[in-house]
Amino acid sequence: MKRVFVRAVLAMSIVLFASVSAGREAVPMAEDPKLEARLVDISQELRCLVCQNESLASSHAELADDLRQEVRELIRSGKSDQEIKDFLVARYGDFVLYRPEVKPLTWLLWFGPFLLLVIAAIFLGVYLRQRRALAAPLALSDEARERAKQLLKD
Repeated sequence: MKRVFVRAVLAMSIVLFASVSAGREAVPMAEDPKLEARLVDISQELRCLVCQNESLASSHAELADDLRQEVRELIRSGKSDQEIKDFLVARYGDFVLYRPEVKPLTWLLWFGPFLLLVIAAIFLGVYLRQRRALAAPLALSDEARERAKQLLKD
């Protein structure tokens, strides 16, 4: 029993050690604090292509590290913020922007949820009208009314 316990503790410590040693090292800040501040501002407006619901600034994915490095290089080469965004959009599409421009190519992205909501409301209205028509009480004929009165009296 003691031997099983020792093996279990050993196995758990190996797993724990392996997971701790597999962690990545923090990426060093740039030598220029202004460059790093500009990188953070730009990368907060960009979407991580792996995580999708995280900004490039807050993502820990390796691709995000590569994209941040690419943005650093573009900043160092003297590109403006808009030129950097245009470069990334040309390379990865409008999806890389957290707030893509409203243009015919992105209309579905911007107005699609509202369109789906309107379509759902229309279908709900049609369904409720049909349901109301099916549930409407039928008018009794005079003969059926007299028969019902007789049944209720008995």
